[in-house]
Amino acid sequence: MLKFISFGSGSSGNCYYFSAGSEGLLIDAGIGMRTLKKYLHDYNIKLDEIKNILITHDHADHIKAVGVLSADYNMPVYATREVHNGITRNYCVHKKIPSENTKVIEKDVRIKVGDFYITPFSVPHDSSDNVGYCIESGDTVFCLMTDVGHVTDEMKKYISMSDYLVLEANYDQEMLRVGNYPQYLKDRIASDRGHLSNTDCGEALANNATEKLKKVWLCHLSEENNHPVLAQKTVEQVLRSYGIIAGKDFELEVLKRKSASELFELG
Repeated sequence: MLKFISFGSGSSGNCYYFSAGSEGLLIDAGIGMRTLKKYLHDYNIKLDEIKNILITHDHADHIKAVGVLSADYNMPVYATREVHNGITRNYCVHKKIPSENTKVIEKDVRIKVGDFYITPFSVPHDSSDNVGYCIESGDTVFCLMTDVGHVTDEMKKYISMSDYLVLEANYDQEMLRVGNYPQYLKDRIASDRGHLSNTDCGEALANNATEKLKKVWLCHLSEENNHPVLAQKTVEQVLRSYGIIAGKDFELEVLKRKSASELFELG
């Protein structure tokens, strides 16, 4: 049985747990060690069950604890060379990843990591580099795409492949427009290397989801420029305009920014 938990999804820290049986991995490690250990205890997961870490990109809210996890608990860290270089430079990563645990991956190259087949693919964002992950376990395809400036043709392909999908719905366009952020930051968020709006997230799902898609989680919501109810309703409205009914054609759920989700069992 495959399992998925979000331990945090937003600018305060991003960390996702994915497992098959007794072998687990983390996608990003942007929450503090004390918080991570608490969540693992709450779900009766032992830290040594986490065998590997996948990193999407080198912004602080995705990598805060990666050095400690790798150095103190001997966890290999998979990322592109540019992301590894960015982690090394990042002041928030006080303990660096040991060289023997630094695993360099290449986009569009499928590799075996433990019990999983994993393909990293390009996602546009204003970091050193950024990837989404396609994780295959048996016949099940799980994909995660966060910090998305715009939806590329390659990303559309992976959306159409997914049985389960984590996709960014970062901001509401009107909330961003009238909000208190300085204009340069508004422009950065709305740019094609920034973040994905609720509406664009809905459009990406409506145009690329297939009948095999079972569940979508909306991730990385902005605290200032979005709201969980608004994100869900906006995406549902876009889907409905295409004749797709959330809850019927596939399940739709919003991940919490600062706390853990429930444990999801994936068929």
